Amino acid sequence: MRNIIAVAAAAAALPFAVPAFAQDTTTGAGTMATTSADTTSTTTTTTTTAAQDMETPRSPDGSKAFGIEPYVGVLGGWERFDRQSNAGIPIPPNGYRLDGALVQGVAGVNVPLGPVFVGAEGNVAKGVSGDIDWEYGAAGRFGFRAGDSGLIYGKVGYQWVNFDKVANTRRDYNAVTYGIGVEVGPKDIGLGGITGRSGLRLRLEMNTFNDAKSFRPMAGVIAHF
Repeated sequence: MRNIIAVAAAAAALPFAVPAFAQDTTTGAGTMATTSADTTSTTTTTTTTAAQDMETPRSPDGSKAFGIEPYVGVLGGWERFDRQSNAGIPIPPNGYRLDGALVQGVAGVNVPLGPVFVGAEGNVAKGVSGDIDWEYGAAGRFGFRAGDSGLIYGKVGYQWVNFDKVANTRRDYNAVTYGIGVEVGPKDIGLGGITGRSGLRLRLEMNTFNDAKSFRPMAGVIAHF
């Protein structure tokens, strides 16, 4: 009699147990499907971001081709002025030419435009020997990007010069200035392990005052950011 009652109870409970089991199974499958969908979405987003980054225009050094690049630098050099009318600068007697050694600080910004760039730069120079006391000015720059981090450029601007060995030492003589130059990064000269793509660059530059009435070679180090 007891066995008959147990069998009857099990048969009565069976219709309720089967739907519950089916619901648990369905819920588990739904959770697995949701997790799989989330993983697929994350992978797709990562792949899309990487593809977009690869498609961004790049310069020869691998950095972005468009942007703003500030910099500062220190240069040393020497300048000699011609013995002729030159922005009111006095002409010394006895064939003497005004000249002197300079230490110059520069600060500016480059705006890369793919394979070319434009920019602006200010400078202040102090005479350390000779006839020149101070120089200061500003110029625009434009040119080409070359190699890993190199620049080939021209510049034009305005410059003021003060002398400490002329009759009027308080006057600052001014005129248009022109120049050409190059900058090379460590990798361009075989020293790629010292800094990264940006950083220190060697600059070689030639400038002139007024209508090519002075000669000023300069060399130094530029730090780009």
